[in-house]
Amino acid sequence: MEVITTHVNSDFDCLGAMIAARKLYPQAEMVFAGSQERSLRAFFLKSAFYAHNFKRVRDIELDAVTRLILVDVRQSSRIGPFAAVAERDGVELHIYDHHPLGAGDLRGTLECIEPVGATVTVFAHLFIERGIVPSPEEATLMMLGLYEDTGSLLFSSTTVRDFQAAAFLLSHGANLNTVADFLTQELTTDQVALLNELINTSTLLNVNGVDVTLAHASVDHFVGDLAVLAHKLRDMESLDALIIAVRMEDRIFIVGRSRIPEVPMGKILAELGGGGHAYAASATVRDMTLIQVLERFPTLLLHHVNPRWKARHLMSAPVKTISDQATIGDVRQILTRYGFSALPVVSAEGTVVGIITRQVAEKAAHHQLSQVSVQKYMSGEFQVVAPDAPAELLKELIVGHNQRFVPVMDKGALVGAITRTDLLRHMVSGVRSAPITPFGSEPATHRGGIKRRQVQRLLREQLSDEMQAILKQCGEVGDDLQVSIFAVGGFVRDLLLRQDNLDVDIVVEGDGIAFAQEFARRYDCRVRAHHKFGTAIVIFPQGYKLDIASARMEYYLEPGALPTVEHSSIKLDLYRRDFTINTLAIALNGKEYGELLDFFSGQRDLNDKVLRVLHNLSFVEDPTRVFRAIRFEQRLGFHLGSHTDSLLRSAVQMGFMDKVGGSRVFNELTIIFKEANPLPAVFRMAELDLLQCIHPSLSFNERKRRIFEAASQAVLWYEFQHADEDLQRWQVYFLCLFADLEQAAIHGISRRLDIPVRFQELFRSQRSRAHQVLRQLARRHGSATPPKPSELYRWLHPLSSEALLYIMARIGEDEVRRWVSRFVTHMRQVKPLLDGHDLRRLGIPPGPCYKKILDALLEARLNGKVVSFEDEIALIDKRFRPSAKQE
Repeated sequence: MEVITTHVNSDFDCLGAMIAARKLYPQAEMVFAGSQERSLRAFFLKSAFYAHNFKRVRDIELDAVTRLILVDVRQSSRIGPFAAVAERDGVELHIYDHHPLGAGDLRGTLECIEPVGATVTVFAHLFIERGIVPSPEEATLMMLGLYEDTGSLLFSSTTVRDFQAAAFLLSHGANLNTVADFLTQELTTDQVALLNELINTSTLLNVNGVDVTLAHASVDHFVGDLAVLAHKLRDMESLDALIIAVRMEDRIFIVGRSRIPEVPMGKILAELGGGGHAYAASATVRDMTLIQVLERFPTLLLHHVNPRWKARHLMSAPVKTISDQATIGDVRQILTRYGFSALPVVSAEGTVVGIITRQVAEKAAHHQLSQVSVQKYMSGEFQVVAPDAPAELLKELIVGHNQRFVPVMDKGALVGAITRTDLLRHMVSGVRSAPITPFGSEPATHRGGIKRRQVQRLLREQLSDEMQAILKQCGEVGDDLQVSIFAVGGFVRDLLLRQDNLDVDIVVEGDGIAFAQEFARRYDCRVRAHHKFGTAIVIFPQGYKLDIASARMEYYLEPGALPTVEHSSIKLDLYRRDFTINTLAIALNGKEYGELLDFFSGQRDLNDKVLRVLHNLSFVEDPTRVFRAIRFEQRLGFHLGSHTDSLLRSAVQMGFMDKVGGSRVFNELTIIFKEANPLPAVFRMAELDLLQCIHPSLSFNERKRRIFEAASQAVLWYEFQHADEDLQRWQVYFLCLFADLEQAAIHGISRRLDIPVRFQELFRSQRSRAHQVLRQLARRHGSATPPKPSELYRWLHPLSSEALLYIMARIGEDEVRRWVSRFVTHMRQVKPLLDGHDLRRLGIPPGPCYKKILDALLEARLNGKVVSFEDEIALIDKRFRPSAKQE
C-alpha cells in the first residue's frame, strides 16, 4: 500500500502538495497525519473539493504500508503515527519538501528537495518537466498552498521558481478568486484576545545588531492557527524577525517567522525540537514552563543570529535614475512603470543631486504641477553611504533622519541604492525594546529620546497643580471611554523647551466631541463643538480652555484651500502638522501617562534648533505655513533647514501665496505682529519677497526698519505705563507696515486680505487722521512755536492708542515725540471738574451752550488757566453767564 501524508497541523501547502503527489502516485491513499489548521478545516467544510479521496488514519492498516510519500515534512516527530512506519524496515520512503536538512531528519530512498518558497513549487516544476497537466481544481488547490507559504509571492523567501510555478498553475485554470476567499479568514474571538496579549508582551531584542521580536502568552485551552497570528503580528508591526511562544494547556507552542537571512528560524527552533526553514519554523515543547522556554531564547539567538550585513549586501543594483531636467510628469511615468517608490535625480555629469519620492510626485501632479521641473520638489538634503557602511548607519539615516532612499556610492559612482525596509520600521513602532538580557528584565517603554519619568518631571515643574490635574482627568476619561488621549503640538514643544504655554491641545484617537462632552459632564464645564472638523472647546468655570480634536488626517483639493478632514490615528494626525518640532505628543492615559511620542524626529530638530517640514509639498498644500515658518524661526531662534528653505522660496516664487484666502493671510500676519518683537519676522518676509504677495507696492527699507524699532520701544513704554489697558499691539505694526502707502493701496490691501470691517476704520480713517496730525506737528516744529496743550489735545484725542503709538514711531524729532508722550501720560485723561449737572445747579438752562462751556473749561484746564472748582465757576461767570441768561 502507498500512502501520501504530511505534518500535523497541516496547511494549504500540505493540501496542495498531497493533491500534486497523487498525480505522481495515482494508486496512493491521501491521509492527514493529524489535525489541520482552522483555515484548512474551513476549506473542507465550505468547498466542493472535499470529494477528493482523503482517508483517516484509523482507516489505514499501517502494517500494510510499503511506500510512504512525505510532502512538506521530513521530521518523524511531526508525522504522528506514521513515524513508526517511516522507520520500519522494508518501507520505501519518498520525500518532497522545501525545508533545509536538519539534524535527525528522515532520509528517503527518493528525495526531491528544493530551497523554494513552497513544496507545491517542487511539484509544479516536476509537472512541467514531465508534461503532467493538472485539472483546474487541482491547479487551484496547488495555488492555495503556493500563495499561503509565499505570502502571495511577497515573502522574502519567494524565489523565481515560485513565480514560474504560479504562472504554470494559472495557465492551467487556477482560480485566484477561490484562493483569495480562503486565504483571507477573520479571526475568532479567542484569536483576537490571544493576539492582543501577544502585542502587549512584545519585546524587542537586539542581537548582533539585528532586531528580533519575542512575544508570549498563556491560555488554558487550545487556540488554533497560531501561525496566522504570527503573520498578523509581524505585518502589523512591520517586524523582520518574530518568535511567539504560547502556553496552551500543558504544552508550549512556538512559531517563528523571519524576513532576513541573519535570523535562521529553522535552526533556532530546531534547538527546541522543532523545525522548518530559515524564514518559517515551529516547535512544540512539553517538558518546560513558558518562562524556561523564554529564558532560553537570548542564548539561542546569540548562537544562531548572524551579524548584520553591510550596505553592499542590502543594496539593489543597477539603480534606475532620472535626469534633473525631467518634469514631475516624467517622474510619475518611471515610478509607475517600474513600481518604484523613489528615484535618485542625477545631473548631466552623473552626480546625484536629489531624491524624488512617489508620494511627492503624486501630490504635485494632483496640484497640476506635472510640467514643473523635478528640481523644484526633489529633496536636496540627503546622505550617501559607501558599500561597506554598517547597518547601524543605515538605520540612523532611514529612520533617524527619515531618508527613505539611500544612494550607495563607490569612488563617486552610483553603484546601488537602499530603500526604507521593514527591517527599520520597528524603530518607530510601539513595540518595546530591550537589550539582549534574560527574560524578565524590564524593557524601556518610552517612544522618544526622553524617558517617561523625565517628561513627568517637566510636567510637574512647568505646570500648575490645577493644570496637571486637568491633564490627568483627561487620561481618566479616556480610559473610561477606551480611547487614547494625547497632549500635542506647541504645548509639548514648549514644555521640552521649558517655555510657558498654557494653550493645551488635546487629540483623541476616537470621537473628540464625545470625549469633550463626557469630560464637561463630569467636571461641570461648557462645550463648544465644531462637528465639521470633529473639534470642541471645553471651557472651565475658572476660565481655562482645552482645545479637543479627533485624531485626523487632511488632504487638500487644491493649493491654498482649506483641508478636507478624515479620522485617523495619532501618527497620521501628527503627520499632517506643519513642522517636525510640532509633531511631538505626550500620552495622558493612566498607564502611559507622560510617555513621549516622537515619530518624526522632532526632538532632534529641537536640539538642532532647525525647522523642517514633513513632506516636499507642505508649502504648496498650505502656503500659510510660510508665515508660520518665519514666526517660529524668529520666536524660537531657530533656522530653516536648507531643503525646507528651498521649498519655501519655491512656493513663493511660483505664486502659491496668491491662491490663499485673504482672511487666512491676515490672520497669520496678525499672529506675527502679536510677537514681542516682530521686526525680524518682517525683515525675513521682505527677504523672501512675501510682502509683494500682499501688495505689489509693499516694501521694506531702512526707513521702515527705523519705524518698526521705534514702534517696539513705544509699545513697551505704553504697556508699562498702562498695564491695565488691552493694547492691540498688532494694529500698531500693521500701521507701520503700511506707513508709506497711498490710500488707494490701502484699499487694495483691505480687499486682498479681506480685513474685517471693524478694523478698516483703523487702517483707513484713523491712519489718514494720523498722517494729518503728523503734518501739523511737523509744521509746528518747523515754526519753532510749540503747540498749546489744548491744540495737542484737539489733534490727538480722536485717535486710538494704536494710532497714537504709530505717530510716535513715525516722529523723528525727540521734542515732537515728547509732545505726544506728554499728551498720552498727562493730557489724555484730563476733564473739567464741572459737568452738566453742576451747570444746571448753577442755573444755566440745558442746551447747546453746555458743549461750548465744557470745551472752554477743558481748554482752560489744559492750558493751565483754571485749577480749582472756583476757577472754573469764575470762568463761566466771566465768559458764559450773560449768554446763558440770554438763552
